[in-house]
Amino acid sequence: MSDDPTQVQDFFAARAADWDTRFSDDGPAYQAAVAELGLRPGSRLLDAGCGTGRALPALRSAVGPSGVVLGADLTPAMLEAARQAGRDRDGQLLRADVAQLPLLSGSLDAVFGAGLISHLPDPADNLRELRRVVRPGGLLALFHPIGRAALAARQGRQITPDDLRAEANLGSLLAGSGWRMTSYVDEDARFLALALRED
Repeated sequence: MSDDPTQVQDFFAARAADWDTRFSDDGPAYQAAVAELGLRPGSRLLDAGCGTGRALPALRSAVGPSGVVLGADLTPAMLEAARQAGRDRDGQLLRADVAQLPLLSGSLDAVFGAGLISHLPDPADNLRELRRVVRPGGLLALFHPIGRAALAARQGRQITPDDLRAEANLGSLLAGSGWRMTSYVDEDARFLALALRED
C-alpha cells in the first residue's frame, strides 16, 4: 500500500464502515497485546492511527479511570466509526497526523500503534515525532493482530528483505529515531515490537 497520506486516507475512508465486521475476531489479540505492555493505572497514552478504536477499550481498562487515553487518526470516517461503536467513551478521539501531533513534548507514558508502521510516509521522522510526545523511558508498542507472513499471504504478496517490520530493519529504524527495541515477536497470530524512549 502507498504511504502517501492522501492515498492512505482514501483507502481507509472507503473501508471504515465495515472495518470492524471484516476483522471481528481481532479483539483477543488486541487485549493480549495491551496486557503485555504493563501499563499502570493513571498512565497517559496515545493510540496512534487508532482507526475505529479497537484498542481503546483494552487501553482504558489497563490505565483505569484516572488514566488518559487518546486515539488519533488521519481519516475522519474511521473516527466516526469509532464514535458509532461507542469507543469515544474509552478515549478522546483526535483527528491528527502522526507527523505532527497536537500534544506537548514528554506528555505521554506510552504510544500504541496497531498496523501503523507500514503506513507512515516518513517512518524515521514519524517515529521521532512519537518519541517527542513520550517521556524519557516511555514505551512504544508496534502491533498487528497477525504476523508478517500471515499478513503477506492475506494480501497476496511475498515478504521481501527490505520489509520495514523485519527485526533487523525495525531495530535499526527505531535506534535511529531515538528508541531502543526491547522485545520483538513475529508469529502467525501476532506481531508485537516494544521499544523504550532513549534519553
